[in-house]
Amino acid sequence: MDTAASPDRRLLLAGALASATVALAGCTPTKAVTAPASSTTSMPPPSTPAAAFARLMEGNKRWVSGDLQHPDRDPDRRELVAQQQEPYGSVLSCIDSRVPPELLFDTGLGDLYVMRTGGEAIGPVVTGSVEYGPMTSGTPLIVVLGHQRCGAVKAAYESLRDNKPLPGNLQAIVEALQPAYKQAVREGGDDPVETMARAQVTLTATELRTNNDLAPLVKKGDLAVVGAYYSLDTGKVDVLTGAPS
Repeated sequence: MDTAASPDRRLLLAGALASATVALAGCTPTKAVTAPASSTTSMPPPSTPAAAFARLMEGNKRWVSGDLQHPDRDPDRRELVAQQQEPYGSVLSCIDSRVPPELLFDTGLGDLYVMRTGGEAIGPVVTGSVEYGPMTSGTPLIVVLGHQRCGAVKAAYESLRDNKPLPGNLQAIVEALQPAYKQAVREGGDDPVETMARAQVTLTATELRTNNDLAPLVKKGDLAVVGAYYSLDTGKVDVLTGAPS
């Protein structure tokens, strides 16, 4: 006996299976597909020196306490600032791996211009980089940020004390930090390297605050240049000079 199904029977079976599939699909609950909510917590950038400084210091308080927000660090923020940026602060800090400004101020993508040099040493290119934000887009705040146990300052201090130049272009850092060394020698104290590190901050902040290009902005109240110092032990940033009121 031939057990193969006839063509008519195969058509009937195919139709029944199709009908059953449709019926099952209709009974299966479906989940609504929605776009993921944006995790961007962008706030308008502060437009005054005092507001910008307050925003930074609030972020540092979160860094110290561990209650971090990690603001504006997602793809939505990346897309938002891809075509245009509006940083509210410029930070000149040391190259030290333990002092990343974006982290210790708990800021996000597009919030800060950041320049990092050994011991916050400056020269024409670095100064121009610091000036870029205030002079081209109205960035209202510059922070010169030194830190505890600065290796670059220690190396420069020992080089100058012992009259032993450092190799290669490291000597350029030593020469840039020489005014801070001289001030530390005059002041004395139990820890001359820390004294020199703080002197470097205040001298650099003063030089930027009073230069021909930035001084007019400072005088008008459109810009503040703050000297600050970061503790590796506590994570806290303390102001040394120039905090806006």
